[in-house]
Amino acid sequence: FPFQTITGNFAKVIHGLNANHLTDQVIQRSKRMILDTLGVGLLGTSTEVCHKVTQYSKIYSSDLSSTIWGQLDFRLPPLYAAFVNGVAVHSMDFDDTWHPATHPSGAVLPAVIALSEAFPQKKKISGLDLLLAFNVGIEVQGRLLHFSREARNIPKRY
Repeated sequence: FPFQTITGNFAKVIHGLNANHLTDQVIQRSKRMILDTLGVGLLGTSTEVCHKVTQYSKIYSSDLSSTIWGQLDFRLPPLYAAFVNGVAVHSMDFDDTWHPATHPSGAVLPAVIALSEAFPQKKKISGLDLLLAFNVGIEVQGRLLHFSREARNIPKRY
């Protein structure tokens, strides 16, 4: 269709991605990004802000639950687990970044892990599926950043 919108084109590209698009180099870099993000996130669980959002989130419960990093006996619904774990990653501000300054893995990985844990046992996703979801999230963030007028001005504003 010649008059497809930017949003439609964007959705088509994202929807069309599959595990075959993950080259060995992308897989290796993704694993390094994930490991880095988990390390920073685990360190971030000791921060005051992470303790505050963890305490706040304790009021929520659900049959679906996901892990709060660094806490063996405490789980939350996926939305709140992603929130708490994302705060842990960002509270240290050492996670990966690109220019203009954003932190792609800190926003994507906690959500992908929380959602993957919420799947029923018989529908668990594979490691390759997790890597694909992670990379789709990174791709979405990168494209949105690329298209954002606000993002273009970040270096001048700071």
